[in-house]
Amino acid sequence: MNHSNYTIIVEPGEDGWLAYMPAMPACYAPGETPDEALRELKIVVEMILEEYEEEGKPRPSPLPGGEGITKGES
Repeated sequence: MNHSNYTIIVEPGEDGWLAYMPAMPACYAPGETPDEALRELKIVVEMILEEYEEEGKPRPSPLPGGEGITKGES
C-alpha cells in the first residue's frame, strides 16, 4: 500500500471538534473531543479510499507541505 502524508486539520466546531483533510474536500468528521474527531476521520478516509479503489480512481495527491496534524485552539 502506498502511504502519503496528508495535512489533517482539527479545530473547534459548533458542537465539539471537526477533523478534515483539505486534499479530500468531502473528507471530514465531527467528534466531542479532538481524538474522537481523528478516530472518526480515519473511518471516513478508509471508506473514501476504498470507494476510489473500487471505481478505479487515483488517490488524491497530498497538498504541498502536507504533513502532520494541526489542532486548533478550543
